[in-house]
Amino acid sequence: MDFELLLVVLTLLTGTIWAWDRWLRRREGIDRDRDPWYVDLPRSLFPIILIVLVVRSFVAEPFRIPSGSMLPTLQAGDFILVNKVAYGVRLPVLRDRLIGSGEPERGEIAVFRYPVDPSQDYIKRVIGLPGDEIRYEDRVFYVNGERFDQEGEERYARTDTDGPAVIRTERVNDRSYRILHHPESPSGNFTYTVPEGEYFTVGDNRDRSADSRVWGPVSDDYLAGRAFLIWMSWDHEEGGIAWDRIGQRIE
Repeated sequence: MDFELLLVVLTLLTGTIWAWDRWLRRREGIDRDRDPWYVDLPRSLFPIILIVLVVRSFVAEPFRIPSGSMLPTLQAGDFILVNKVAYGVRLPVLRDRLIGSGEPERGEIAVFRYPVDPSQDYIKRVIGLPGDEIRYEDRVFYVNGERFDQEGEERYARTDTDGPAVIRTERVNDRSYRILHHPESPSGNFTYTVPEGEYFTVGDNRDRSADSRVWGPVSDDYLAGRAFLIWMSWDHEEGGIAWDRIGQRIE
C-alpha cells in the first residue's frame, strides 16, 4: 500500500476519533480516564500522524536511492531529502497543485512519478525543459544548440558499476556536477524536442541509466520535488555507514 495514502487514511481515522472525543464526549462530561485502548491510542497518535503527513507532503520527504543510475552523484544506499515546495505545493495522494508555480531548472535533480508506473518514484537530472530541442552526440548534450561542456577525466575507482568507467564534470549555465561514462558503450546519438508541459530527464550514470531516452519525458503533473541533501548513507561495498556522505548537498 502506498505510504502516503496510508498516512492520509490514518490521519482521517485518528482525527475523527480525536474530534469525537474532544468535542462530544468532553462536553458530555464522560470519564475519559477509563477509555479503552482503541480510543486512547488513536486520540494520542493523531497529532503525531498529522505532523508527519504535513511535513512529508508539503515540506520535505525522505527517499532511498535503490540503484546506481545516478552515480557518481548518488549511490545505491543513499537516503536523501526532497524539497516538496520547489515545484509548487500539491495535495497528498492526488498530487494536484494547490499553490505555487515553481519549475525545475536545467541541470537540477528532480524526484517524480515514473511515467510507465506512477506508483513508483524515480530520481533523475533534468536536462530539457518544455520546448527545448535536445541533441545527444558523442556522449555530449546540446540543448537549443548550446553545448553542455565536459571537463576532466578520471577513472572511477569503485566497483558498484559494471565495466570500466570514467568521471567527467559537466557544466550547464552556472551549475556543475559529475557524470559517469563507460567508454566501451555506444553513444546512442539522437535528436528530440521536448513537448510542452513535460521535461527530459537523464541519469548521471549516462550509459547505465533507463531514463527519458528510454521511456520518454516526464509530465509536470508527475513532479514531486527537488533533491537537496543526503541525510544518511549505507555503503554496500564497505558494509557500513558512509559517514563522509552524510550532510552532503546534492548538486
